[in-house]
Amino acid sequence: MTHHSIALAAGLLGLVFSLTFADSTAAPMSTVSRALAAAPARAPTATPAPTAFPALTAAPAPTLAIDSGALVGHREGAVEVFKGIPYAMPPVGPLRWEPPARPASWTGTRDAITFGPSCPQWLRRPNAAQSARRRQSEDCLYLNVWTFHAAHRAPVMVWIHGGGFRSGSGSQIFYDGSDFAKDGVVLVTINYRLGALGFFAHPALTAAAPADAPLGNYGIMDQIAALQWVRRNIAAFGGDPRNVTVFGESAGGRSVLTLLTLRAAKGLFAKAIVESGEGWNATRTLADAERTGVALASAVGLGPHATLQQLRALPFERLLAAQASLARTRPFEDGRLIRESVPRAFAAGHEIPVPLVIGSNSYEATLMKSFRITTAAEVAQVPPLVRPLYAGTQDQVAAAFFTDSFMGAPARWLAARASHRARSYLYHFSYVPTARRATLLGAGHGSEIPFVFGSWLVYGYDRTASAEDRAMEGRMHRCWVAFAKKSRPTCSRDAWPAYNPKTDEWMEFGMKSGPEMDFRKARYDALQRSMLPRMLAAVPSARASRASLRSAEP
Repeated sequence: MTHHSIALAAGLLGLVFSLTFADSTAAPMSTVSRALAAAPARAPTATPAPTAFPALTAAPAPTLAIDSGALVGHREGAVEVFKGIPYAMPPVGPLRWEPPARPASWTGTRDAITFGPSCPQWLRRPNAAQSARRRQSEDCLYLNVWTFHAAHRAPVMVWIHGGGFRSGSGSQIFYDGSDFAKDGVVLVTINYRLGALGFFAHPALTAAAPADAPLGNYGIMDQIAALQWVRRNIAAFGGDPRNVTVFGESAGGRSVLTLLTLRAAKGLFAKAIVESGEGWNATRTLADAERTGVALASAVGLGPHATLQQLRALPFERLLAAQASLARTRPFEDGRLIRESVPRAFAAGHEIPVPLVIGSNSYEATLMKSFRITTAAEVAQVPPLVRPLYAGTQDQVAAAFFTDSFMGAPARWLAARASHRARSYLYHFSYVPTARRATLLGAGHGSEIPFVFGSWLVYGYDRTASAEDRAMEGRMHRCWVAFAKKSRPTCSRDAWPAYNPKTDEWMEFGMKSGPEMDFRKARYDALQRSMLPRMLAAVPSARASRASLRSAEP
């Protein structure tokens, strides 16, 4: 598979902290039906019987205790790995479309040596890179931890995968946490509910929910529940619950931005990294999400007046099949958990003030094919104020405008807004591996992921990596590690300056890396003047908003 395939596959996988640590989400997140107590927990796996042979092998498997029971993981060299840990009750039966509840405890020791199932998702063209997602189940709320021997108060990073809120998992081979653990970071990856199981509203659900219960955004609720689990348990793995960095790409990056705007997330992480996470996206209303839910119920033959019991009895395969032809699933304003869109929250200074790294890639236009956006349709969207700033062929104009308006300009604006209340750091990733420079037009959506995780070797791409590629991999990974450790990305001889709108400095990761000034300033300024005002206006209808149509991958 080529590096271009990495970018496209990662793209399909991909679309804070206060001074007090009180559990601000305990009340609303525990408001669920009485069926929670009766929901079955996943049965613990018995500890294998000890071997009768002399101990000539490696050190014993790592064992530890968390709040729900004892775990045994496995060693991978110097790294200790614990996979498939439940962080919430299985969201099945009466718990489908309910806020996540804390997992049931178990007795004995539970094996944590294999990944849990991926959340149900529709894969249009499954391939080898998606093999970890072929084992699917609604019982999917699991996370994975990479740590190291004798870890103590180590910085923690929690990764939220991308995939347009419709696909992906924390067990993808892109997201192996071994390099982070080797560099002194405890790395956590998570699953969260996707598609119509993770972002769904319906009048029957609204009528049944308690008045203070969050609605519809179950995938975001899962992310919060996972972060709560980290706060309660990560010390057992040697991590510092007061030094948690949440980071994600594409839909994972948008999730991080959403978490930054939520009261329920306050105190759950100390800093954030957003990789290609949009930022000027419109948000649907609850009423609009309910209309989509009614349409989905009708598409599976339940009609406009489906009951909650009928909806919960549907096999998830039927939901996924119907979802594929309907509106995209993504976060929306339910008025309880999510009260305002990301741009409106940042414009008003309502975001949680934590150090932030944010940026995008030089050729995000690889997403145009995924979104089924034609050149003509994209060029038609270029505002008159902006059009003179783009030269070249129609294809070139469409690709550049898409990249700038969808990711680049919003990232700069968010960095500027965040800089008023905490340090922010802006980056632009344009690096193309040596072997692909003759064929790629730039750094595609998601192509930074192997550099951040150091996962070239894990994925088998080390055979084509040049010394220059290796150097970029080390540089970018060090920046992320340094930010997790020190809240500053002090990772190279060229200091990465904190973003200041007056100086407009950011870090370029490219064939020539280092701080830059006023990059694409004229374009970004014009885009901000022409596009941002409608994002800050009243919430538009999802069907009428181009930004909404772009806000998830297929």
